[in-house]
Amino acid sequence: MSENTYVKERNKKLSEKVIKALQKRHFDALYCENAIEALNKITQLVTKEETISWGGSVTLEQTGIIKHLVENGYNVINRDSAKTPEEKAQLLRKGLLCDTFLMSSNAISEDGQLVNIDGTGNRVAALCYGPKRIIVVAGMNKIVKNVQDALTRARNIAAPVNMQRINAVMSHRETPCSYTGSCADCLSEDSICAQIVITRLCKPAGKITVLLVNEELGY
Repeated sequence: MSENTYVKERNKKLSEKVIKALQKRHFDALYCENAIEALNKITQLVTKEETISWGGSVTLEQTGIIKHLVENGYNVINRDSAKTPEEKAQLLRKGLLCDTFLMSSNAISEDGQLVNIDGTGNRVAALCYGPKRIIVVAGMNKIVKNVQDALTRARNIAAPVNMQRINAVMSHRETPCSYTGSCADCLSEDSICAQIVITRLCKPAGKITVLLVNEELGY
């Protein structure tokens, strides 16, 4: 077997533990072998009648979920369709009251807690309250041992990499991590670490569905 096969087998075994931990915390949790399976699962969970929105996510882009929804007539609230910053802000607010909100997670602990960091706050706001249902899609690379490791991953891996991604498509943002690649616990106005949310329980039960995908997805 290839080295990747061993990684996949390890991840599959670990996912069983994480899914049980998530279910104990009242999340719905499902395993997907790959991105295609995750996409198929989401199309089974959502309908074209409901409103669907999402938070900024490389994972969702990599799995093709957003592209599929936009191109196949789903009723989406798509902030990327905005022509002005004002219109984008309106769509972000509107997305907080959608039927289903899609996102990834910066990290998930083995005991079933989600850790997310946000700059604008729309993604974590939706996770906490607003949409009728949340679907979280996360590659097994997001799984870490405990909440402290999850916070470390979110701040020292996800945030600095996302800053490089943002700087590649927008005007440069002045944060230490954009220069050093490491979190400096900065107070910059450009920081994308304004909000840090730990979701230790799903409330009400079953509102949040977590799809664990046996691939390396997102940052």
